[in-house]
Amino acid sequence: MKKFEYTIKDELGIHARPAGLLVKLVKNYESSVLIASKGASADARKLMSVMGLGITNGAQVTITAEGTDEEAVITEIEKFFTENL
Repeated sequence: MKKFEYTIKDELGIHARPAGLLVKLVKNYESSVLIASKGASADARKLMSVMGLGITNGAQVTITAEGTDEEAVITEIEKFFTENL
């Protein structure tokens, strides 16, 4: 299992556009990926679940990947968060 933590810097938080891009990115990998914030978590493959977390600017999120390609997916997600959120 691989994980990393990130503080959201986008003033709108994780809104529809970046959430959709995140879901699309995660679907390219076999590993299961969870995004967690404020005591709640969601499957990163499900757009409505990610949006339902209501992650806002300044929120701390934890991304966890588990599976055969967990190293690759966590690296790509970390790059995505740094560049987009």
